Amino acid sequence: MRRARRYILLTNDVLCLSFSLLAAIWLRYENLNSGSLNFFLWMMPVSVLAGIGIFGSLGLYRRSVRFTSIPDLVAIFTAVTALSIVKMFLLLATPHAAFSRAVFIMDWVLGLFLIGFSRVTPRILLTLTDFEPVRKMVFGEVRNRPKRILIYGAGRGGESVAREIRRNEQLPYSIVGFLDDDSRKLGSIIHGAEVLGDRSILNRVCHEEKVEEIVIAIPSASGEVIREIIRVCRDTLVRFRTLPGMQDLLEGSLLSMQLRDISVEDLLRRAPAEINLAEIAAYLTGKTVLVTGAGGSIGSEICRQVLPFQPQAILLMGHGENSIYLVHQDLSAARNLGQTRLVQIIADVKDEARVDAIFQEYHPDIVFHAAAHKHVPLMEINPEEAVKNNILGTYNLVNASHQYHSERFVMISTDKAVNPTSVMGASKRFSEMVMKVFAKRSATRFCAVRFGNVLGSRGSVIPLFKRQIEAGGPVTITHPNMIRFFMTIPEASKLVIQAGSYGKGGEVFLLDMGEPVRICDLASDLIRLAGLEEGQDIKIEYSGVRPGEKMYEELLTTEEGVTATRNKKIFIARPEMLDEEVVLSYLSELRNAAVAGDRSLIIGTLKIAIPSYAPDRDQIYNHHNLKNDLTIPLKKARPKFKVV
Repeated sequence: MRRARRYILLTNDVLCLSFSLLAAIWLRYENLNSGSLNFFLWMMPVSVLAGIGIFGSLGLYRRSVRFTSIPDLVAIFTAVTALSIVKMFLLLATPHAAFSRAVFIMDWVLGLFLIGFSRVTPRILLTLTDFEPVRKMVFGEVRNRPKRILIYGAGRGGESVAREIRRNEQLPYSIVGFLDDDSRKLGSIIHGAEVLGDRSILNRVCHEEKVEEIVIAIPSASGEVIREIIRVCRDTLVRFRTLPGMQDLLEGSLLSMQLRDISVEDLLRRAPAEINLAEIAAYLTGKTVLVTGAGGSIGSEICRQVLPFQPQAILLMGHGENSIYLVHQDLSAARNLGQTRLVQIIADVKDEARVDAIFQEYHPDIVFHAAAHKHVPLMEINPEEAVKNNILGTYNLVNASHQYHSERFVMISTDKAVNPTSVMGASKRFSEMVMKVFAKRSATRFCAVRFGNVLGSRGSVIPLFKRQIEAGGPVTITHPNMIRFFMTIPEASKLVIQAGSYGKGGEVFLLDMGEPVRICDLASDLIRLAGLEEGQDIKIEYSGVRPGEKMYEELLTTEEGVTATRNKKIFIARPEMLDEEVVLSYLSELRNAAVAGDRSLIIGTLKIAIPSYAPDRDQIYNHHNLKNDLTIPLKKARPKFKVV
């Protein structure tokens, strides 16, 4: 079939080139005498043979006529022009040199028109037959009634969607029109569909035009825009779909596969984080990188984002064998693995001897410490585990990084460490203090990075809401005024890695988390995304604030303040003054209390060490049966821990 199409194109071009030359001679001399006929008979085979050779060498016969576009017409222009130049040189080198040069100008114009028209005509006919009235008139048939869609976004994304719908008969869509917030596009016609207005008329257009589906064709549309579209159309039975990011668009092949339902990530979408690849490569390339908690949400994503910088090795450390196995399989299949060695290490950060043995064997240059207990209510009823894992585990890694001369140490912290009301938050705040103590004396560049909730992490609220919606409800929320910051896992990991390049020693970096989100609004949006109505299909119930929870989170204390970095989404909390001996004394006391299971002493020590720690006394007494006095004096003992 392909060979037959090429023969048809060849025949077409032979006829076009022959006719254009003959017509040019006739137009120039207004008759065809014996001299002009002799010239035509001499020049025609030269023109045809040279033309076929040039057209073939420029790939004109490999191009699909069905999809002729501007690049194809440019190629035709180049080929016909090259042919005319060749014919001019041949004329000058022959006895026909006295023949009029005007013939070649007219031949060039006519050849360009005929070859171009022969390529464009099939595309025009195919486009016309895509319109139902023409199809019915010409073929006497009508396809199944297409779905009426409205495209939000009249830019490149929207044009691509409309073009693909017009081209691909398998896509059962009929374009009602476009909406775009750029007033300059109002009234424009794109592939036969009009730009009707901005999103303020969305509700009216949906009703008047009986829209069945809305395609948000702006891959970079903000979460605010998407949430507004959903709110405006919540009274209509319209499905929402969107385009993926630009990388997915480039890799995709069919529009039907690229269009997807709107996700919660779209609702919280914001401008992508910008990072300096050269700065990151400077401290990661060729290095041995240890990632603790590598099987977790953040740890595994850090591994994925470190990999393209071609470190010598990535040490995947975690205590869950299944999660480490899975992330190792994922990374092993990555296209950009290169020569990087992946090492699976099953170990617990609480095991000081094991941590020391790992550092002694591998001597990691860079450490990303993502292992932690992060579940607030669980740590409230298991405070000794928060101390062992979050505080003592951090000490083990910080001490080993110092002893074995690691270059950099980046600890993942949390916004719950600011003015903590939970054991988990207090344990992470104290871990920051331990890191800062070592940073004063060590050649290792220690730093911590604070940020809020990440979407899709294990144990986060969004997967819970989705499961509750799938089960038919109710969706449970602790309090109607509960507010949280959210960030995607890839964005948080990317900024953590960038912050690691800024660390000079002891900094606590803060990530710009964007606008806070009311949890009840997020739940309502998720219910609507599922095609259901809050209150009718799915109820929202309030269960009360859980132990250790705050109504809203903060990223820094009033005393800290911030200074900017080179990245507009990364800030540095101003340093706090710490007494090394006092911090290490608290650390020793916390270790003894955790080993002994003395919860009263744990909470009392954390309260003294972190004055801003404000545990809920009623909840504490409920869970631990603690004494009423939480100001427990520390023993005047020589601290077990020290920085050598």
